[in-house]
Amino acid sequence: MAFRAFYALPAENFSTTGGQHTNAVYGFLSMLANILAEEKPDKVAVAFDVGRKTFRTDMFPEYKAQREAAPEEFKGQVGILQEVLNTLGITTLSMENYEADDILATLTTAAKQLDYETVIITGDRDYLQLVDPRTTVLYPMRGVSTLHRFTPAAVEEKYGLTPEQYPDFAALRGDPSDNLPNIPGVGEKTATKWIQQYGTLDNLLAHADEIKGKAGENFRERIDQVKLNRTLTHMLTDMELPVGPDQLELSPADVAEVSKRFDDLQFGANLRERVLAVVPTEGHVAEDSVELTDVVVDDVPLADWLAERSGEGMALFVTGTGTPNQGDASALAIVDKQRHAVTAELGELDPGDEQALAAWLASGDPKYLHGSKATFHMLAGRGMDLTGVAHDTAIAAYLLRPGQRTYDLKDVYQRHLQRQLAEPDGQLSLMGDTSLVDSAVAVLELAEELTVQLQQIHSFELYHDLELPLARILARMEATGIAVDVDTLEDQLATFIDQVTEEEAAARELAGDQNLNLSSPKQLQVVLFETFGMPKTKKTKTGYSTAAKEIEQLAVKHPHPFLDHLLAHREYQKMKTTLEGLIKSVQPDGRIHTTFNQTVASTGRLSSTDPNLQNIPVRTPAGRKIRSAFVVGEGYECLLTADYSQIEMRVMAHLSEDAGLTEAYLEGEDLHNYVGSRVFNVPIDQVTPELRRRVKAMSYGLVYGLSAFGLSQQLDIPAGEAKAIMESYFERFGGVQRYLAEVVDKARQDGYTSTVFGRRRYLPELTSDNRVARENAERAALNAPIQGTAADIIKVAMIRVDHALAAAGVRSRVLLQVHDELVVEIAPGELEQVRDIVEREMDEAITLRVPLEVSAGAGKNWDEAAH
Repeated sequence: MAFRAFYALPAENFSTTGGQHTNAVYGFLSMLANILAEEKPDKVAVAFDVGRKTFRTDMFPEYKAQREAAPEEFKGQVGILQEVLNTLGITTLSMENYEADDILATLTTAAKQLDYETVIITGDRDYLQLVDPRTTVLYPMRGVSTLHRFTPAAVEEKYGLTPEQYPDFAALRGDPSDNLPNIPGVGEKTATKWIQQYGTLDNLLAHADEIKGKAGENFRERIDQVKLNRTLTHMLTDMELPVGPDQLELSPADVAEVSKRFDDLQFGANLRERVLAVVPTEGHVAEDSVELTDVVVDDVPLADWLAERSGEGMALFVTGTGTPNQGDASALAIVDKQRHAVTAELGELDPGDEQALAAWLASGDPKYLHGSKATFHMLAGRGMDLTGVAHDTAIAAYLLRPGQRTYDLKDVYQRHLQRQLAEPDGQLSLMGDTSLVDSAVAVLELAEELTVQLQQIHSFELYHDLELPLARILARMEATGIAVDVDTLEDQLATFIDQVTEEEAAARELAGDQNLNLSSPKQLQVVLFETFGMPKTKKTKTGYSTAAKEIEQLAVKHPHPFLDHLLAHREYQKMKTTLEGLIKSVQPDGRIHTTFNQTVASTGRLSSTDPNLQNIPVRTPAGRKIRSAFVVGEGYECLLTADYSQIEMRVMAHLSEDAGLTEAYLEGEDLHNYVGSRVFNVPIDQVTPELRRRVKAMSYGLVYGLSAFGLSQQLDIPAGEAKAIMESYFERFGGVQRYLAEVVDKARQDGYTSTVFGRRRYLPELTSDNRVARENAERAALNAPIQGTAADIIKVAMIRVDHALAAAGVRSRVLLQVHDELVVEIAPGELEQVRDIVEREMDEAITLRVPLEVSAGAGKNWDEAAH
């Protein structure tokens, strides 16, 4: 069932930031939660196979021998699943030399004698032999979500046989999944007919001479194999197990321990709550919410309540819509440190209370929030400004545990204080509804606890001086948005729609199929590997992969016009989708208001959604065309873009202290030419574009843990040649090699990496037994300090630029941050002054062993402002 879960959920969507795949574990637990909720069993056991070698392989060495090794992404997940089940208080069983089938068959037989009803969940039809009036098999018909109930009547209806007859039928039919040979000419229909006619396999064997024709002849020749098949499909029902059915109660699961496990696997609250709802628990049970006994909800006018608490630090929780430029706040609760609370429906405030609230929100009085940026937008929708944010517990939780799937308040409250929180509901009337107050109390408690935890790991400064002020700057950028010329986007979209159609028509022509769907992996497999007989790509459950990476490699190694059209079709399709998303995102003010996510990327980088403005390619003509549609807004003169040149390589030079790289930057040499001349032993002026390309790919690749094989793939050169280039590189730049080795070793010892600013990324998978997870974590360990430091530097620059623009009293404003670039909207007459400010403040964001280099450009649109 874990294997089925693995294939039901895409592996790429389920892995921890350290590289441990978790889709099989997630899918299995999700299925288990559904089954426990529906069946409500008194006793539960999960049986696991131990390995390939069992008493059956001793009898028949070919048994299951055809099965391919489990995919790398699956390996290691079974051990994790067993640990999680034990944490949930569920008994897991496995025995050397036997299969899980034998364990369950033995338990089922024992349960029958003790008068239990038994339900078996399995993806193996051999279990149908155990079905009887008190034993039901639940068999997955699709993935792991649709289970078919096999009762004795259902077995007869499906197979025309009784459960007792099923293994006789299976012995005749053979079983490709277990590598049991069939009888030539005897399929399921014939096997069923024979068993129906003779009742049992023994009786059929006794009358073997009566079977006519070629099928009878083949059967008689293979009687020994059929008998062996029957022995192998028979499940043992009398094993000696350490426990019997009576000992399979669910032990109470420790809620805090389960939550910690789920957090380590980066599963969200939804799965945790579903699982905890169906097992007995101890500790903080899911039904508990905040104890409100010590919270007093005051029934006084809001203005009076706030006036009595001037200057105090208080927790604020607001419900509503936190979309940039379209926000709206519906209700709020405020709690002071003495646990006195007040609540308000914002649509029903009288003018005096509304004025007092707006004044308090805009004041410097310390406010503790969870998700200050979204709250800023909610209150802006009511015409209120929010300043004085002293705590944002979502950001604090992110810095403590980057890479979690969610930082919702209830998750963070459970994660850090092991307490449960009822869901707030902004739609309900506040009369008698305590959830808003619960949430505000949770924020208050978390602000205290998370401060201590941040101080313990020396990250409080990073939180207080960098991330908190940045949240307000981002909120302002989101609210401002960037102007867009929709006509330009519409023109581009029409072009891409035409190009998609053209490429599709050309591909169909070549394939000789006018109905070919280029987005269908199944149809593509037929065309690529049958029609055109191309070399097979990586094997998947449904055939051979048609994923982008595989097709790109195929096109490099085996050029074919069909592949050119397919890849072009995909590229234009992607652009078409991007453009449709952008057009849809333009708001009535003619601007796009993206959301910058501060708590998503575990490296510390910002990401952008609704729409994502970071995935518009900068180097392709199509991408530049899209950028040209982002224009200067009314009342402003032009856009200015400023970015750091080669920031990651400069950070690498600083961290590695490599003499060669440092010298290149200090002397102002072109880095890639300089490195190329050293690696290939040629004068700088003889570094050809091809040599420069190779060195550039490698320099950046090293930051991402690139191997010699990876470099050979990227440059399309033999692996030996790539290895020689790497060796030559490390010979000349030994500091880089030493640093890369040391950073992984140190991370393995500490359990985390750290940026220059102290931002941590935890990588427990560095000590994993699972090779794939371990290697992924090693790559992350190489990359995190470099990419994380670069991310911190641009954040520092944003805060410095913001302060400097405010101090200069200019109208120009920062609109976007995309990777290492800032986009600024320039007010008339301010270009030179603002360019100087931006370049100076970005340059002074940090002092490294090598100089930073900032380049800037201006123009009427984003593309024109490139430099």
